[in-house]
Parts: sequence; C-alpha cells; structure tokens
Amino acid sequence: MAHLNEAAVKKISEICDRYANETTPLMMILSDIQTEYGYIPIEVQELVSEKTGISVAEIYGVVTFYSFFSLKPKGKYIIGCCLGTACYVKGAQQIIDKFSELLNIAPGETSEDGLFTLDALRCIGACGIAPAVTINGKVYPKLAVSDVPAIVEEYRKLGGAEA
Repeated sequence: MAHLNEAAVKKISEICDRYANETTPLMMILSDIQTEYGYIPIEVQELVSEKTGISVAEIYGVVTFYSFFSLKPKGKYIIGCCLGTACYVKGAQQIIDKFSELLNIAPGETSEDGLFTLDALRCIGACGIAPAVTINGKVYPKLAVSDVPAIVEEYRKLGGAEA
C-alpha cells in the first residue's frame, strides 16, 4: 500500500467522507483504515490530512501514540509477549528473547515471510497465569522458554492457512 493505488485512494476517501459530520473524526477514520489495511503508512496519513484538514503531524502523533495503530504491515500471527511485572519476574524476558531468536526479529518487527510480528506488551491482565503470551488473541499461560519452539513450529505449519 506504500504507493496508493486508485482503489485504495477511493476506499480511504470513502472512510474519511463517512465521518465528515463528526466533530472529532480522526480516531474513527484511523481505526477504520487500520481495520481495512492493517497499518497506516505516511502516504495514507497525507491523504487523510488532505481530506480532513488535520495536519500530518497531528495524525502521525495519534498513529504513533496508540499501540493499536501501526506504521508498518503486521504479520499474520501477532505474538504479544507480556512484560508486565508478574510476567517479567517469572521469566517473560527470556521467553520474548527466545521468540526473537527463533524468528530472527526484534520486538516490534515482522518476519521476512510476513507470518509473524513480535510485540512486547506492558500488561495483558493475566498476572495469575504469568508468564503469558498471546497469539492473535489466543492466550498461552505459564509459558516456559522450552515451550516456544513448538509454538513457533505449530504456526509455521499453519502458514497461510487460517488459524
């Protein structure tokens, strides 16, 4: 989507127009675009700016402030490793390090094959089952470093199939 095609411009324009009568439409517009495309690159932010009159700086500030929004495409499987206090104390750093090693990506990055995005999360509210990891909403409780290779392999086998 980096170079917007005609269909993308039309769809994004429709999303902007949908909220034209709202007093503060930016969050709704960005949310719809994120849902539609999975990320909001600078070219899209510039188009939203043109359509709404909101500065690119303000749009960029919102996109980078809220973790729901992304500037880059995310993988098919989003691995969220909780690094909140309870998870951290029970070894979450070693777990995210193992995912990072096996996938050859750092937190915040997406694997070259587009399958995995690794995210470091502050707290997912699963302190009683720490350390916890989520993959596309599925929670893996009381994870051990030794569990990580089998989980990665499970999702690699799924590959392009639906989880």
